[in-house]
Amino acid sequence: MKTMTKDEWHAFVTEGTRTGKVAVTRKNGAPHVTPVWFVLDGDDLLFNTALEGVKGRALARDPRVSIAVDDQEPPFSFVMIDGKAEIITDMDEMLRWAVAIGARYMGKEKGEEFGKRNAVPSECLVRVHVTKVVAQSDLTA
Repeated sequence: MKTMTKDEWHAFVTEGTRTGKVAVTRKNGAPHVTPVWFVLDGDDLLFNTALEGVKGRALARDPRVSIAVDDQEPPFSFVMIDGKAEIITDMDEMLRWAVAIGARYMGKEKGEEFGKRNAVPSECLVRVHVTKVVAQSDLTA
């Protein structure tokens, strides 16, 4: 097992189309985990979600969030990110990042299509300001 450097965990989480598993706490205290498409902007992690969905409501109430990104093949690696979520509803900012996210997961030719689908008034952009990272690679080595 090896601890990843900052450059290594950045490369790991942005490789291919790995999803982030976002964990929030519901109003009743129950955990809620869902996969999301995301991109990095420096050390910040960005994803879109519905304003009135479980994640949107939970993060508006309590901005603490945890995100896990892992691989499914030996020798297995993972990155766990804790942070504070900032909810953004500015349509221009939402569109800019929704297009980038769409392009990452669906290809550059479809990025704008998916960006426009997700940059709408019922959605929001979540910018996670990272406060802690645990990143391990080669778990079975």
